[in-house]
Amino acid sequence: MRHIIWIFWPAFIAAGIAETIFFTLIDPRQLYLLGKQVEWPPIATYSTGFLLFWLVCIGSSLMTYFMMPQGVKEALITAAGAREDLSRPVRRREPS
Repeated sequence: MRHIIWIFWPAFIAAGIAETIFFTLIDPRQLYLLGKQVEWPPIATYSTGFLLFWLVCIGSSLMTYFMMPQGVKEALITAAGAREDLSRPVRRREPS
């Protein structure tokens, strides 16, 4: 499960940034696809755009993960295995 999160979460953040930049510059009501104007509601265009950006970013993250040296992957697995939850450090019990 952690491997999936390592790939999907950075891709999600990058897709959000890409969509924000793209749709800040381009009005979804003025998009053309294969020479015809896209006549979807803006929210559908935003959603579809985000999913397409996310798929591209997932592909990029997946390629990065597959191209990583095995030693780096093992170090990541070791570091992740040392914690139950990656957002909180492990609490060490103090000797009584």
